[in-house]
Amino acid sequence: MTPLVAVVGNPNAGKSALFNALTGARQKVGNYPGVTVERKSGRLALADGRPAELVDLPGTYSLDPVSPDEAVTRDVLFGRQAGERLPSALLVVVDASNLDNHLRFTLQLIALGLPVVIALNMIDMAERDGLIVDPQALSRELGVPVIPTVAVRKRGVEELRDALGLLVGISGATPIRGGSPPEHDITVLQRRARQIAVAATRQESFTRRWTHVADNVALHPIFGPILLATILFVMFQAVFAWSEAPIGWIEQLFVRMQDAINAGLPPGFLRSLLSDGIVAGVGSVLVFLPQILILFFFILVLEASGYMVRAAFMMDRLMAGVGLSGRAFIPLLSSFACAIPGIMATRTIDDPKDRLTTILIAPLMTCSARLPVYAVIIAAFIPPREIAPGIGLQGLVLFGLYVVGVVGAMVAALVFRRTIARGANGGFMMELPKYQMPNWRDIAIGLSQRAWIFLRRAGTIIMGATVLLWALLSFPQAPQGVSQVRYSVAGRIADSLAVVLRPIGFNHEMSLAIIPAMAAREVAVSSLATVYSIEGGDDVQTERSLVGRLQGRWSLPTALAFLMWFVFAPQCLSTIAVIRRETNGWRWPLFALGYLFGLAYVAAGLTFWAATALGL
Repeated sequence: MTPLVAVVGNPNAGKSALFNALTGARQKVGNYPGVTVERKSGRLALADGRPAELVDLPGTYSLDPVSPDEAVTRDVLFGRQAGERLPSALLVVVDASNLDNHLRFTLQLIALGLPVVIALNMIDMAERDGLIVDPQALSRELGVPVIPTVAVRKRGVEELRDALGLLVGISGATPIRGGSPPEHDITVLQRRARQIAVAATRQESFTRRWTHVADNVALHPIFGPILLATILFVMFQAVFAWSEAPIGWIEQLFVRMQDAINAGLPPGFLRSLLSDGIVAGVGSVLVFLPQILILFFFILVLEASGYMVRAAFMMDRLMAGVGLSGRAFIPLLSSFACAIPGIMATRTIDDPKDRLTTILIAPLMTCSARLPVYAVIIAAFIPPREIAPGIGLQGLVLFGLYVVGVVGAMVAALVFRRTIARGANGGFMMELPKYQMPNWRDIAIGLSQRAWIFLRRAGTIIMGATVLLWALLSFPQAPQGVSQVRYSVAGRIADSLAVVLRPIGFNHEMSLAIIPAMAAREVAVSSLATVYSIEGGDDVQTERSLVGRLQGRWSLPTALAFLMWFVFAPQCLSTIAVIRRETNGWRWPLFALGYLFGLAYVAAGLTFWAATALGL
């Protein structure tokens, strides 16, 4: 029987180029039986003249498939693919310039027990970058033949023929290597791959050496999570500490605008619309632009430096514990900016159950639209004192709110993966980019784009919702001595809703604010500002005075319940619309609305009752 040699390796290792160099024009293309995955095979003449069949398997990162292509590779290697026999030998193609990543999969393949020969491909590109790999040392570490190759130039092709001829017997398909089964723990594989790469490397550039030193910390099972938590902690501290001065400048601007309007226009609906509706409402949201830009500055720098992908890789083990893979990390991280692009980013997740779970928990990530709500409540009820050098209590509380959202998302994922989205956990392998200094021009462009998006949102959705709320609060006109807010259309709607929300500590104004907040989270702040501005008559209201009003009217348990509501409550209606588009129906959007509102109600209630019982 003609021996079968499987050409296997990571994506972009040069497998197809090497396959073409070995087989020439003696190729045929078809599909695997029962699977719409391309099967590319060809004839190879071994050194002693015997023919062998080569089959080019789809590139994959591990033996844990996450796509149909990768499942075919796994099934062929294990002899499970219908109509395909077990390979007589494996030709493993490895990128010489990316040994750390490619050796993870190589170690799994060697553990299968089949004869293996390694093609150390693109050796010329590695040498050009100052990396010199010793094939003999690599062979000793792996225990299999290693042949340096440059597939596009057919360098090393004859040596590969000789090596394959020595491994492949005439009868073909009997494994000649024993040992333990393939390792599937990514951390263990990564550590062993790194050790082998170090032992086989004779020379490398300073940049590569520095990258490995940094990765020893960033990807360490103990120090890695500590580093990530520290970075996030510093980020949330900076959101308050760095934004204090620019927020004050913006506040003063809107105070002057209100003064000018009140001085230039007589009392009436127009002045109330401009001062109480637009300036008080929209202005109370715009003051938080500095905090949003600081948050995005950190995110953009982490992405541009190459650290963000490492954070995703490191989080794989934690996310695997709740049924997700590290592939879900990037969409969830994107949801901290806005759930809409985060949900759309789930298209990169191949497993449908994994993707559905990620879509359903993405709204629990604390998006930037919640930041104004958090900031105004924290400013009103959490004293701005330091609890340790460089550690402010307000930043710590903000960090805690983000943590609560993440923990809630992980618990929800655990429940969903064991009920409505039950399925096997997928593996996670990815290429780690090199560390690099961020391009500050790109960072500036990213921040300007985010600022424009926020300003456009404030000038359209937030302004529209605020003006509508102002109209509902202004009509009909209340008789003398009667509260305008209570007498208005909006007030009467809030009275009906307050019956449901009063048990969890919500007052009339809070009940009113959460209705327009479904258009955009930030509208909750502008709604409160508009309510208190109308209630205060001609008294000028600014964000600072809104904080004062809240302190005078809300208890601490009530404020904490309001925060917990916004940790879990559904995001804007646009998010629900995107869930509907990505899931092709209304079933999952309605499910998301139901479970998120349920979580918000329970969390707010438990917080209010516990805080009240503790006498806060």
